[in-house]
Amino acid sequence: MIQKNSPSPIYHQLEEEIKGAIQSLELVPGEMIPSEKEYTEKYGISRMTVRQAISNLVNGGYLYRQRGKGTFVAQQILKQPLQGLTNFSEDMISRGLKPSTKVISFTEVNADHELAAKLEVEEGTPIFELERVRLADLLPMAYERLYISKDLAPDLTEEMAVSSIHDYVKKNFGLKIQHGRQVIEASIAQKKEAEMLEVVEGSPILLIERRIILDTNRPLGVVRAVYRADRYKFRINLERISSVI
Repeated sequence: MIQKNSPSPIYHQLEEEIKGAIQSLELVPGEMIPSEKEYTEKYGISRMTVRQAISNLVNGGYLYRQRGKGTFVAQQILKQPLQGLTNFSEDMISRGLKPSTKVISFTEVNADHELAAKLEVEEGTPIFELERVRLADLLPMAYERLYISKDLAPDLTEEMAVSSIHDYVKKNFGLKIQHGRQVIEASIAQKKEAEMLEVVEGSPILLIERRIILDTNRPLGVVRAVYRADRYKFRINLERISSVI
């Protein structure tokens, strides 16, 4: 509701009204919003005020314009901070979304040279390979392959893999995740990745490889994931570091 006697600018109040409609799914991605005239008449405010609010929402990524057609609700992109280590479920819950997991396969394999080095085990050591799709409100966000040292989670099952692996190892083995080391690259979706993420083959994606390190300084696992670039982006705050000349 717009309150004309509020210290908050009217254009900002209208922005919050529209944001609320998007977040409550009253307005859904791809849907055309009411016209400037409709907002003007509904709230009894000037067209210039409406235009400013809509322009701010377009610049903020909430809406997009199509010439000759109108203004539409944009697909919302989740922003994940690069600082700190959280798991997927924690991240989605903090945003008010319902996380879920679809397990594609769960097998035992022998660590090849590269994985053995990253997990700090001997080459050929049995490890678990978990392939799964991570979803938020039933929309696919990421497709990942997770490799875990079997000796650290010997009774891990496919059923357990549906929930958080972090919580499982902490509860059952007292293992605490200390930190992670992560590499992010830009790429395009190959056939299987596109199928898992429900995008067109060749769509932009984010490739992420993360090593999960325990408080004993031993790696628990390696995650190789692809994220939909149209639904996920990472942000980081940078502080200026003084240099000595």
